[in-house]
Amino acid sequence: MNWDDLRIFLAVARAGSLTAAAPSLRLDPATLSRRVSRLEDALGAALFSKGVQGYALTERGLRLMDHVAEAEALLARGAEAGQGEEELSGQIRIGAPDGCATFVLPQVCAAIQTAHPGLELQVLALPRVVNLSRREADMAVTVSPPEAGRVTVQKITDYHLHLAQRRDRPEPATLAELRALPLVGYIPDMIFDRDLDYLDTIGAARVDLASTSVTVQMMMLRQRGVGIVHDFALPFAPELHRVLTGAVSLRRAYHLVRHESDLRSPRLSKVAALVVQGIRAEVARLEAEVRRAEAAARHLGQQDA
Repeated sequence: MNWDDLRIFLAVARAGSLTAAAPSLRLDPATLSRRVSRLEDALGAALFSKGVQGYALTERGLRLMDHVAEAEALLARGAEAGQGEEELSGQIRIGAPDGCATFVLPQVCAAIQTAHPGLELQVLALPRVVNLSRREADMAVTVSPPEAGRVTVQKITDYHLHLAQRRDRPEPATLAELRALPLVGYIPDMIFDRDLDYLDTIGAARVDLASTSVTVQMMMLRQRGVGIVHDFALPFAPELHRVLTGAVSLRRAYHLVRHESDLRSPRLSKVAALVVQGIRAEVARLEAEVRRAEAAARHLGQQDA
């Protein structure tokens, strides 16, 4: 069996289609199709179910992917043995919910990559839990820690969420007034993490403007309505501000999840430590910026009065 064919199989399995896998492999889709067919012929089994939606793994493909991903990780650890103690290089993929991926990780990854130019950092932002056992990513930031699987979990930091709306709209004084306004939030039946379900907290029966994406929700709030927003996201939307902070204040936590076999990789452990340190510092910085802005606004309001 050719390792190059297995590497191609792994890339197609992760990307879900030949077209999506082609750029990273620097091969055209027709070549990938031939290589996948060659591997299937060698194994005497179909590895993918091919359709208009892309390439979906068969049961045999799922089993093979677990073994090939493990072999890839072992090869990567072997390559690390020749690196210097402080040298960090190669590709690292970090999975994260889109709030963290959009508003926190860009600054964190930029700082890490500046200090270690040999690294290629990728952020996988998905409205679902990243599957580390299938090697979709090298590590993942999650809200609720996983309860099963061959993984390790490290708490990174707490973060805070509050109701927010446009500054130029009348501010609700009570939760009863809030419920009369259009509510922005997650699509209820597509919430992939129980800690992202905020409806019971505010006593809401429905969501009027909904998305699986935190970024889309904030764009909706720029138009109308009120919704739960990460405090650390508010510096990126100055037209929004927190409301009813005394009535609704949520605290959640981010955790770093890694495959347990990766603990033997000094390179991944070093990057993981930098990611944890960076997220902690960036969340604290952004949340402090929100508090300073609100204190300044209150002070200005008192002066005007």
